[in-house]
Amino acid sequence: MAARDYGQYCGVTRALELVGERWAMLIVRDLLVGPRRYGELAAGLPRIPSNILAARLKELQEAGVIRRAPRSRVIVYELTAYGRELEPVVLALGAWGFKAMSDPREDQVITPDSMTMTLRTAFRPQVAATLPATAYAARLSATELLIHVDGPTLAVTRDHVPVDLAFAAGPGIRRLISGELSADRAIATGAIEVLSGREDLLDRFATTFHLAA
Repeated sequence: MAARDYGQYCGVTRALELVGERWAMLIVRDLLVGPRRYGELAAGLPRIPSNILAARLKELQEAGVIRRAPRSRVIVYELTAYGRELEPVVLALGAWGFKAMSDPREDQVITPDSMTMTLRTAFRPQVAATLPATAYAARLSATELLIHVDGPTLAVTRDHVPVDLAFAAGPGIRRLISGELSADRAIATGAIEVLSGREDLLDRFATTFHLAA
C-alpha cells in the first residue's frame, strides 16, 4: 500500500502515491544515472536520514520502480523498466524547476548525479547533431565530469581522458546554460574559468546545452 493515499482515482494521483513521497524522485533521479549501492545513494543525498532512505527504497521496490541486484559481490539498486519510464518526467521536472532557480545557497551542494541530470535536461541533440564531436571536462564545485558529445549522443562520466576544453565553474554554469551570460562574458567576468583547450569551444558548449530561465 502507498505511504500516502489521496483517495482519488486518477493516474496523476496514483503516480504521486508511488513516487511523491519526499526524497523518492531524487532517488529515481540518481538511479537514472546508473545503479548505486546503498552508501552511494546516501552520499549523493547527504541530508536524507538513513531510516527515510531505507523506507523509500522499500516503497519503491514494492511499487516495482526499482529492484535490488547483485553486482560484483555487492548489492546495488537499479531502476526497473517501469522505473526507467520516469526519465522524461524527471527531465521535464528539471527543465520546469530550472526556471525558478537562482544561485545556490551556501548550504546547497552540487552532486555528480544531480549535475549529470541537469546536463541531460539541457542537452539539445538536434543542435549537437550539426556540430563536431567535442569532449569537455567540467569542474563544478567539488564535482568533476567528462562530457562527451558526439552528434546527437551525450555521455557524461567521471573518467579522466584528453578533452578539447576543460573549464571550472561555480554558480556561473547556471547563467551560461540559461543564456543569461554569453560564453565570452562568462570568461571575462570570471564566472567560467578555462583551464585548458580552446576558449571558443565554450560557446559551442553553451549552444549545445541550453535551458530557458
